[in-house]
Formats: sequence, C-alpha cells, structure tokens
Amino acid sequence: MLVAGALGYFAVAGDNGIRVYKQKRAEDRQLTQQIEAMKQENSQLQAHIERLKSDPEEIEHEARARFHYTKPGEVIYTLPDAPPNPSAAPSQAATPPSR
Repeated sequence: MLVAGALGYFAVAGDNGIRVYKQKRAEDRQLTQQIEAMKQENSQLQAHIERLKSDPEEIEHEARARFHYTKPGEVIYTLPDAPPNPSAAPSQAATPPSR
C-alpha cells in the first residue's frame, strides 16, 4: 500500500509527472503559435521582397517612405516635433517669477 502511494505521488508530482506533462503541453502550444506567427510574417516579408524586385511602384513607394525622395516639382513640408508633455509645464508655470 505504501509503495502504491509513493508510485502514485511520483506519477502526479514527480520529475516526469502529470503536472510537468501539462506544463510542457502548454509550452508546446505557445511555441506552436509563435512558429505560425513567424511563418506568416516570413511569407509577408517574402512577398514584399518579390514586389520590390519586380514592381516599380513598390520600389518608388519604399524609396519615398524610407529616404524621403520626391518627384520633380513636389515640395515636402516638415512639421516640428510635438511640444513637451503638458503635465510637466504647470509645475514650472505655477512658480511666480523672482524679482
């Protein structure tokens, strides 16, 4: 009876028990999902590469986006960066000026 109890304990909580098996199964499912997401991303990147090799419009789009290239006669307007966070300004503005 004692041996059967010990064997039962090791079957559930031992190094190769049911708990470890369930953890490994969950980890396997998570890794499988990551693999599928990476495969999908890889296929999208491969399609983008193929378009860059063969489609002049895609090449132009990439050059304009990445290197800010323009067509003849176009003008690019750049806007200044966003102002600093307004929550930091009130603490300085609330201080009266020193004389």
